[in-house]
This record gives sequence, structure tokens and C-alpha cells, in this order.
Amino acid sequence: MSKDYRVIKTDGLAKRGELVTVHGTIQTPVFMNVGTIAAIKGAVSTDDLRQIKTQVELSNTYHLHVRPGDEIVKKLGGLHKFMNWDKPILTDSGGFQVFSLAGLRKIKEEGVYFNSHIDGRKIFMGPEQSMQIQSNLASTIAMAFDECAPSTADEKYIKNSVERTTRWLIRCKDEMQRLNSLDDTINKKQMLFGINQGGVFENIRKEHADIISELNLDGYAIGGLAVGESHEEMYRILDETIPHLPKEKPTYLMGVGTPANILEAVERGVDFFDCVYPSRNGRHGHVYTNAGKRNLFNAKYELDDRPIEEGCHCPACRSYSRAYIRHLLKAKEMLGMRLCVLHNLYFYNTMMEEIRDAIEQGRYSMYKKQKLTGFLENDKK
Repeated sequence: MSKDYRVIKTDGLAKRGELVTVHGTIQTPVFMNVGTIAAIKGAVSTDDLRQIKTQVELSNTYHLHVRPGDEIVKKLGGLHKFMNWDKPILTDSGGFQVFSLAGLRKIKEEGVYFNSHIDGRKIFMGPEQSMQIQSNLASTIAMAFDECAPSTADEKYIKNSVERTTRWLIRCKDEMQRLNSLDDTINKKQMLFGINQGGVFENIRKEHADIISELNLDGYAIGGLAVGESHEEMYRILDETIPHLPKEKPTYLMGVGTPANILEAVERGVDFFDCVYPSRNGRHGHVYTNAGKRNLFNAKYELDDRPIEEGCHCPACRSYSRAYIRHLLKAKEMLGMRLCVLHNLYFYNTMMEEIRDAIEQGRYSMYKKQKLTGFLENDKK
């Protein structure tokens, strides 16, 4: 049993837990708000994050290494001090950029050679470098360096990739133990989550989950999903893989997803999530509600003096109408984007609160059904 993570209640496979960290206790299931370069896109400050019930902020190792530079962040006291955030931060490892920057990198056994997407300069990142960067950032939770292979890759490629990812994970664990013992390390209690890979091949996924479970890490993520496969394929892989990961450790589904995706994954035993959807969609005027997603650019909102969602207590809904926010969006005024992003993140964070309550009360299945039914309704008001 992990000394840091405990399951408070289960409802079927759904878990209600908490993870104790050096930067505070995380109540799970949790949605981590994505601030790739130490800021939420849409002019959202860390003071805003506190108001909208954010528990964990997520930043990107590769992007912060490129600019401003992780050594600069370390000199300024670490990421928490740099961005004025006193709650947990998870940093991904740079492994996703192995997938997303496929045209700018070469994968070798020692690591990955990149050309910077900013200025083209050469960058090398292997397991040790990823851990060193994340240690400099002093995040609460560091992710192991892996390869996020494309969903279209064949079984032979996936198998070789996963075997290399396992070797990289062992190197990550060894390097983190070394870094956490150094005198000048800012966060000597930095946690390490390993990542399960295997594409859409059940046999590879299960075998990899069994192998990495033996390493006794602080948590386990499922990566390489939501990269082109169908939702049905994703749910099938979760059904097959999660039983092979330790139930006494947190389970993190990376880069997922829509509210419906989260509801389905919670039911299968996932308790950590992140996704750019709420902020990205908000910047385009698409807002989440309990009656589905609304596009505030639509003409029907021109004279609509109601809030985005009646009964919502987010900063946007407390003070502004759909008509006003639509006007801001049409005028390309940044405030319009900001209000939509604040609403969407508040919606996600509130939904996670509701999920935790439903699991504790033993009514998660009913809650999920009601929530999904609401999402399918059209906005007839």
C-alpha cells in the first residue's frame, strides 16, 4: 500500500482517493488544468485558478526547457515560485513531443534528438535529461520519459518502442533517486509516474503494465491514447489495461479529454486527467454546459441576457450575459476568450467535485447516466 495515496471509497471500479504531496493533498478523481508554458492560455492567472477550484496545474517539460530554460526557472526558485502557484504541479516528460514533433526529431536508444520548433537549434533529451529538467523545474510530480507512438503504427514498431520505453523508465527512476538526494535540489520529494504504452494492442499493453507495476513507482499513467484511435478503441484498451496496474496507486489517463470521456474513464478506475479542450475550445467561443456544448458565436445569443449556464457560479456566469460575451468574441476582445476559458475550467473542476461526491455516495452509475443524458440535450432554452 502506498503511504502517499489512499482509496477512500470505491463504487464499482470507480475510485475516490487522495494523494498526499509536498505541495498539498490532491483529491481524486481530478482534472489537471493545462498550462503548457507555465500559464493557462486565455489570460488566466494563478489567482484565477484558485477561484475556479483548480487542484493541479500541468506544465510541459520540453516547452519550458526551450524557453525560458529550466536552469533559469531553477535560479528563480522553481516553477511554483516562478508562476506564483503553491499547489501541486505535474510536468509531463517531453515524451508527447516525440509524437507531436515527429518531423523535427530522431529517436535513438540514448534518447531523442530534436530541432527546436522555435528557432531550429538542436536539442537532445533522454531519460536523464528529462529528469534533470523536471528536477530544475521542481514540479510536484514528474512524468517518466517515453515514446508516444502514433495509433497507426504496426505491432512490430509498437513492441520495440514499448521495450525501449521500459528501459528508459528504469533510467528515469535511477536518475530521479540520484537527483532527489542532491543538496541543491529544490524539491527532494519529487514523485515519479511511469507511463504505460502499447498503442491499440491489448497484449502489449497488459504485458507492459505488468512489467512497470513491479517498479513500485508513485503512480502510473496510460499514454498513447486520444492520438487518433476511436473512443471505442480507447475504452477497450482501458478495460484491458487498468486491471494490470496497481489499484493502490493513482492511475492517470494522459491527454483525455471530453466530459464524456472522463465520465467513462472514471467508471473504469482512472483518477487523474488532463486535456487542452476546455481552454482551447473556450478561446474559440465554445463553452461546456450540463446541456451540452454551446457556440457563443451563434446569432441566437445576440440578445440573450442569460449567463452561459444558469446556476453556474464561475466568474463569467456571475457577472456577464451570453450576449455580452458573444459581442466580445465577435470584436476579438481578449476578455471574451478569457471569460469562456474561466467558465470551461470551472465547469470541468466542478464536474470532478460532483464525480467525487457521487462515488462517495455510491451513486456514480446514476450520476454518469444523468450527466451524459444532459450533454446530449439540445439547447432549447
